[in-house]
Amino acid sequence: MTVPSIGLGTYRLKGQVLTDSVHNALELGYRAFDTAQIYDNEADLGDALASGKVPRESLFLTTKVWISNFHHDGLLASLRESLRKLRTDHVDLALIHWPSPNDDVPMREFLGALAEAKAQGLTKAIGISNFTVDLTRQAIDILGADAIATNQIEVHPYLQNRALIGYLREQGIHVTAFMSLAYGAVLKDPVIQAIAEKHQATTAQVALAWALQQGYAVIPSSTRRENLASNLKAAELRLDDEDMAKITTLDRGERVANPEIAPAWD
Repeated sequence: MTVPSIGLGTYRLKGQVLTDSVHNALELGYRAFDTAQIYDNEADLGDALASGKVPRESLFLTTKVWISNFHHDGLLASLRESLRKLRTDHVDLALIHWPSPNDDVPMREFLGALAEAKAQGLTKAIGISNFTVDLTRQAIDILGADAIATNQIEVHPYLQNRALIGYLREQGIHVTAFMSLAYGAVLKDPVIQAIAEKHQATTAQVALAWALQQGYAVIPSSTRRENLASNLKAAELRLDDEDMAKITTLDRGERVANPEIAPAWD
């Protein structure tokens, strides 16, 4: 399973706003779309994709199972409900959205159910999200590293997550970076701005290119067609060693996604 390098994130997008974003994305060439049960937009995404002109077999759909659905039967039922909303008989990638808070549901139970979902054809691949080094190690003990398609984690110039990413690389687990622009904070950074000016690029393209050049997949979202088009072109931007070194110095452990259910971070 190869996770597409650039997809459209749909966090906080709903209704007509999501529909317009998805239709523009499809027209521009996006084929990967990321959603989650907790986003409450799977049905909107399903409708938007169904009304688009791209066949299902050309799309890569990811959804994430929420913590309230971690018990074995509940996970399988919730994933079937996600498929109904998405108007498809399978997703390409199903992730555990967050580790179970306080181990309320044993990891072996929910990862076992996720593996069962794959065996039943509900998803082509499975993975994890927001898992630390220790939690990833536990997941590997249960599933095997080869079974984990990706760990979707927060990564941007202000949070470079080196210890976790180093471990994931050792295990051959792909990194999907979310919050790549840190809600726009990195776009105002003088270092990013200077690199963008040097390459006649946008600051968003620089931040995304930095992630792409390290082999991460990215899933930025946007409601503006021009930004969707610009983000897609980040794959064409090549930052030099000096650029990459300068961005490395920006790491300050600044985490954007840190809810109460979060694990003890590395």
